[in-house]
Amino acid sequence: MNSRYFTIGFWLTSAAVVAALFPSGCSRTLGGPGKAPEALPPEEVLDFNTLFNQNCAGCHGAEGKGAAAITLHNPVYLAIASDDVIRQVASRGVPGTPMTAFAKSAGGQLTNRQIDVIVGGIRSWARPDQFTGVSLPPYKADTPGNPHSGAAVYVKFCASCHGANGEGGPKASAIVAGSYLALVSDQNLRTIVIAGWPSINAPDWRGDVPDNPLSPQQISDVVAWLVAQRPQFPGQPYPSRPDEKL
Repeated sequence: MNSRYFTIGFWLTSAAVVAALFPSGCSRTLGGPGKAPEALPPEEVLDFNTLFNQNCAGCHGAEGKGAAAITLHNPVYLAIASDDVIRQVASRGVPGTPMTAFAKSAGGQLTNRQIDVIVGGIRSWARPDQFTGVSLPPYKADTPGNPHSGAAVYVKFCASCHGANGEGGPKASAIVAGSYLALVSDQNLRTIVIAGWPSINAPDWRGDVPDNPLSPQQISDVVAWLVAQRPQFPGQPYPSRPDEKL
């Protein structure tokens, strides 16, 4: 057989095989990437881990285990804070603090359904069995605190770590610094006193003095003392002179 005709026949046969295996209507090129999954619109994302990582983990840490803001993955916190409390904070934020509002109705980017997913996911970290028979302090104060009494409570329960005047000690940082107190609400201070901060080994209301948990009134008093240390104009490094011109 003429080699010329053999070569032409070979290539025609090969082309037919390729055409059969890879029809011209196929949009995928040989060796190219497959079709990428379609991305959901932001308001349709309902996976808890995705929502938490995108909106909460930056401050509260991976899996809510604490960072710049309080530990959410904390059985004590979840034992005293109701779903309504968590939903309100997530939706509306806390005015005067870095905790911003996330609900669309309050200027955020999350739908009510997404807020519910976040609340449910955080609630799944609760361990209610750990508090059987335990008298938990109330999340909110039942009675006003007394800062004068709180000073004595601070000395007994807190000074060994935070220093005699709250300006820092060998085991813990300052808690009366104006820059710190300017960033936390009164309720946030109360929450920390009760729930502690596991990621930095700060004990809850039972662990400051062994076998001597803080009473609800002592908690209110020491929080009142801390609030009384907040400067009138947080962030101002020194008093302004009456004759100072701006």
